[in-house]
Amino acid sequence: MRATWNGTVIAESDDIVEVEGNAYFPVSSVRDGVLSESPTTSVCPWKGTASYYSLNVDGATNKDAAWYYPAPKEAAAQIKDRVAFWKGVTVSE
Repeated sequence: MRATWNGTVIAESDDIVEVEGNAYFPVSSVRDGVLSESPTTSVCPWKGTASYYSLNVDGATNKDAAWYYPAPKEAAAQIKDRVAFWKGVTVSE
């Protein structure tokens, strides 16, 4: 699977975990330098509290376009150390 934004590949991996239609990439598969921490959080009743990253590609920023669960609940343990994308990021095979 490949995640692209603004014509740039930001993550690529064959090791994908799909949850609720979202592809979770290993954090290690994300291109260096494209993620920056965001103060945004949200809560899922069964996965836990999500934290967000903004994407920075070629001088453009996509605020809160990636999310991850730093301490997922037991039911979502398979997405620990993984990141998913949205807000215009294309995920394809």
